[in-house]
Amino acid sequence: MLRRNAIQRIIMSTLALTIMLLLCVFPKSNDISIPEEIVYVEELTMPIYVMDQNNYVARTSVVKANSDDEIKYIINALTIGSINAHYLPNGFTGILPQNTKLIDYSLENKLLKINLSKEFLNVSKNNEEKAIESLIYSLCELEGVAKIMIFVEGQSLTKLPNSQKSLPLILDKSYGINKIYNFDNIKDTSMTTIYYIGKYNNNLYYIPISKISNDKVEPVEVIVNELKSTPIYETNLISYLNASYELQGYEVLENSISLSFNNQLIANLSDEDINEEVRYTLSLSLRDTYNIDNIIINLE
Repeated sequence: MLRRNAIQRIIMSTLALTIMLLLCVFPKSNDISIPEEIVYVEELTMPIYVMDQNNYVARTSVVKANSDDEIKYIINALTIGSINAHYLPNGFTGILPQNTKLIDYSLENKLLKINLSKEFLNVSKNNEEKAIESLIYSLCELEGVAKIMIFVEGQSLTKLPNSQKSLPLILDKSYGINKIYNFDNIKDTSMTTIYYIGKYNNNLYYIPISKISNDKVEPVEVIVNELKSTPIYETNLISYLNASYELQGYEVLENSISLSFNNQLIANLSDEDINEEVRYTLSLSLRDTYNIDNIIINLE
């Protein structure tokens, strides 16, 4: 301890002497040069869908990959016990079985083909569908990826490993996530994906719920009604959309949707954080349900 303190004193003394010498060599000037252009740092995080503490496949963020191989980075982050698992925020865990590896992949015309190692087949029965959802939603967040195909050791995955439930050959977000079934017959069913807010240690994140029903209501109306209704399915699903809202109108175009609300949309207009969360839950829900890129929200 004494030796460490002595070394610290020597370092501080040396540093002080160096600063004094620099001040003597380079005199102080009152002219301070300020750069005219401010350069903003590129977004350092990327979205990923992993298991939260309530066993939902939830949308959170991880630090961006240092390399250009974002696909391999995501697969590793989704894998339990992998070298990238520590990048996940507290309260979240990967879903892919331990030691699952990405053997190779290809991307063409927005179709991503991933070839996983045989360890993927070790996924538990409770998590096999969640693992598929996690892969679809995480990889389809990447620019240039709209759908995926899954192979295991070169063989296309056409069934879930345990339940043997059939899988579409090509998968996209129409597969759904955290599905809730509420229908009388299997004919004329529709799926609406609604993003709620979860909370862990005062940190907010998003939980998508795909509701499958016989409703013949326009999905935008289902989304708004679900987000403003109380109680929600589970007490840990939150929505900041004010129950006194009024959806005055909407227009669905080829790649965009425009919604008009009265000013009761926001529960507390002075709270910018709540305002942001409302916009995100609406926008993410509309984006994944309609598979569109542009959402316009208008207030009175």
